[in-house]
Amino acid sequence: MRFEEFQEFRQRELIGSPSLLDAAETNVYRALAPMRPEPPADVSTVHRCDLARAWLRRFQLPEEWSGHAMVCRGVRHGLSVVFQRLHAVQARLWLPGDVYPVYFELARAAGLEPASYPTLPTPVLPSSPADDRAEYLLLANPSKPLGRYLSEAECAAVISWLRASPRRRVLIDSVYDLGVPFAVGTRRLLDTGCAVLLHSVTKGWLWPRTFGVVLLGPEHAGHAGHAGQAGQTEWAEWAESFRSDSPTPEQLRLADRLLTEHSDMPRQVVDELAARAERLFQRLPDDVIGAIPTASRTCPGNYFFPVGIPAETLRREYGVLAMPVSVFGETSWPGSVLTSLADTFGPAPGDGPMNR
Repeated sequence: MRFEEFQEFRQRELIGSPSLLDAAETNVYRALAPMRPEPPADVSTVHRCDLARAWLRRFQLPEEWSGHAMVCRGVRHGLSVVFQRLHAVQARLWLPGDVYPVYFELARAAGLEPASYPTLPTPVLPSSPADDRAEYLLLANPSKPLGRYLSEAECAAVISWLRASPRRRVLIDSVYDLGVPFAVGTRRLLDTGCAVLLHSVTKGWLWPRTFGVVLLGPEHAGHAGHAGQAGQTEWAEWAESFRSDSPTPEQLRLADRLLTEHSDMPRQVVDELAARAERLFQRLPDDVIGAIPTASRTCPGNYFFPVGIPAETLRREYGVLAMPVSVFGETSWPGSVLTSLADTFGPAPGDGPMNR
């Protein structure tokens, strides 16, 4: 069952069975709408280079990296530009098959034919041998709907995969990482020099498709997967692709306000999501809670919870409406996914940051 089909099914079930516990809302922007900061009213000029440096400072990354911190309109937009560049060099692309169907839509729109690897119930990295092609592995950290960060062993496995070929790179979608600094695993991968980090104001500030950064690792920025002049040419082409399709002045002004006047917003989002998750857990039977991995239940800012029980069983035997994992893509895992975004798990009137 795909996402659109499930949404229709969900509405029918909630109308027909009002006693069902709705643990299948996915729209965080609707759920947390009262928290979203307002856009600025002024018309001042904000420069991309200044925003890139402000973003690096906020996430405790070296400001000297600003030369290869490409400003974009969010992770989706950033990936679309990156995928176009990968197609230009005929790179192989690996995507998580059960995380976000839009990954595949963007890749195919860029002319790529991506391969996939599973993440549920645990990530299984591709094992095919390296060859002379440039090869990119996309992962999310933290990963949804896995609902947690890479483990130390999983991070080591990614590094081992990278070391198998000088033409391998990893793309890290860190949009769900709301902490400062970025997760330990993400920083370890950045330290390899072979990572491209994508982040945005989408989840932490609740402004999708507005502003983001694609940070090219030092080795990638220096060589772009090739030696000598060819590498420098390719790097210049990456940079020009982002410059020619940058955020609007209004989006840059909004991003500046979010990073400066609302720097604490991601922490507030984390706190609100933690409170909602706790309300969800209070409503779940012990059997269901026990089927959710501990790492998912305790991951800061998480609102996706994989559970090793089929969605049909949860609905029929426990009165809980969950999402089938097919909503997220192709998978053979028989479990399902719960969320804590429904109004049922929101704060009571006058209680908490949602009502300030």
